[in-house]
Amino acid sequence: MTRSIVLFDVDGTLTIPRQKIKPEMITFLEELHSHVDIGIVGGSDLPKMQEQLSTDILNYDFIDYIFSENGLVAHHKGTCFHKKNIAQHLGENTIKRLINFCLRYIADLDIPIKRGTFVEYRNGMLNVSPIGRNCSQSERDAFAIYDSQHHILKKMVSALKLEFQDVGLKFSIGGQISFDVFPKGWDKTYCLRFLTEYDHIYFFGDKTHEGGNDYEIFQSPLTEGYTVTSPDDTIRQCKQLFPESF
Repeated sequence: MTRSIVLFDVDGTLTIPRQKIKPEMITFLEELHSHVDIGIVGGSDLPKMQEQLSTDILNYDFIDYIFSENGLVAHHKGTCFHKKNIAQHLGENTIKRLINFCLRYIADLDIPIKRGTFVEYRNGMLNVSPIGRNCSQSERDAFAIYDSQHHILKKMVSALKLEFQDVGLKFSIGGQISFDVFPKGWDKTYCLRFLTEYDHIYFFGDKTHEGGNDYEIFQSPLTEGYTVTSPDDTIRQCKQLFPESF
């Protein structure tokens, strides 16, 4: 028998960005699991994923793998089996240099509002938000519209690429208000090293364009990638692909 696993991004794929998962999506995942294994791979840390997906997500029997921070923190059936730290990999001097540059850049940035937590240190990456992660949902939505017109995130990423071209970093825009900074190879393809027993790996994500945080895993020769536009679109495409589960 062949073994298949379906990997899902979180924001824009299983949930509306930063919103809680809906009951119908939980039901859909339970039904899908009758024929394939399921994994969730997100750029956020585990507590943020649990805020959206449920505090009990590690114990759901229909979720086989949870890859938080692109798989730098990996759980299988509720048990953590892998964890890697960006500070140990890059060194404290590079981390300080990165954070100092980001804070100086944001301090000089003229945007409508700023809140707090502009640089969030995670186990496997830095998450950088010009508006600050403490913004409200309405402020988040407004910034997303503003950024689509003024390209604040893309311009900051370009500045970082120029400044840190000696370090070997990747920059990935995900969600509405921020981008991730991590060593090359630490994108979402990182999780694929733990899935070698599968014959087929399907991936569903919304940020599959170049520069988006789903791009590398979507393009990987190890996966069969699908671009979605919303949680409803995720369900629709999966039901077409795996009709035997429903």
